[in-house]
Amino acid sequence: MNESDVRQSLESARREGLEAIAGATDMASLEEARIRVLGRKAPLSRARSGLRDVPEDQRREVGRLANDVTDEINRAIAAKEETFKEAETAERWEREAIDVTLPGDAPPIATVHPLTKTIWDIVDVFIGLGYRVAEGPEIELSTYVFEALNMPPSHPARGEQATFFIEGRGDEVLLRSETSPVQIRAMESQEPPVYVVCPGRVYRRDTQDATHLSGFMQIEGLAVDEGITMGDLKGSLEHFAREIFGRSLGVRLRPHFFPFTEPSAELDVLCFQCRGSGCRMCKQEGWIEVLGCGMVDPHLLEWVGYDPARYSGFAFGMGVERICMLAHGVADIRMLWDNDVRVLDQFRA
Repeated sequence: MNESDVRQSLESARREGLEAIAGATDMASLEEARIRVLGRKAPLSRARSGLRDVPEDQRREVGRLANDVTDEINRAIAAKEETFKEAETAERWEREAIDVTLPGDAPPIATVHPLTKTIWDIVDVFIGLGYRVAEGPEIELSTYVFEALNMPPSHPARGEQATFFIEGRGDEVLLRSETSPVQIRAMESQEPPVYVVCPGRVYRRDTQDATHLSGFMQIEGLAVDEGITMGDLKGSLEHFAREIFGRSLGVRLRPHFFPFTEPSAELDVLCFQCRGSGCRMCKQEGWIEVLGCGMVDPHLLEWVGYDPARYSGFAFGMGVERICMLAHGVADIRMLWDNDVRVLDQFRA
């Protein structure tokens, strides 16, 4: 192959290579063109191999031409590659563009826990009747839990099997087993009349099951004034029950015993499900127990310095979980404390 033939082969390789590169439509076809133009069997490679047959005095000039052709093809490939990269970047920006003026995705809105909602509903009923909210310590002195509430030393609640006593303090300090001590503290802090509701957490040594917890929420109420009667108690609790469970449900008081009230009673409401005919919910009785209540025992009034000949009162107490379970048809009390969103989402307003 003489010098003229090599020059023609190089120019032909230049032309064919640039055309192949210009015809590439994406990175894959550009890579195919690069192999076809610069590969070992490409026209440019064959033309360069002919340099050995060129006379020595002309080889340098023809070699320079071969390098120029190779450099031009490499620049064309680089330019085409850059074009594809810019187009890909622009397309990605278009595809992944974020309009910062659009509102963001709203986070899921939580709802009030059913126990909290139940407390609010109950407290609202009594605030509407003129009561105020009173609170007290969860770690309490035994005098406020037992002696002030007329519980004799032999009462079962005073044993370690029923009450959480604070270690190292004997039987003097304990986790309160009811919110009744708040009533005593409320009476100690003011002269009659007293109208308070006392929501709070209480603790008992109960085996946890579908209807019992060792720690649960309770609400108690107290009304002390001149001329308070059992009729006032009955009317107040009837109003409460019908506001919480529905105005169409009947209510009744049954005689019972509590050491801090005399006379004492339990409030029942007509079964929501069977309306008195008997079912599994009411254990075939037609009525569902809601709370305990009664007229304040004179011992409690004397304890705080009230004159029982002048003042009388009534008190009541209820488990918030029980009210919540009855109001919403919850079968297992533990479901209210497990923080299972599948359960709690059902109470979303």
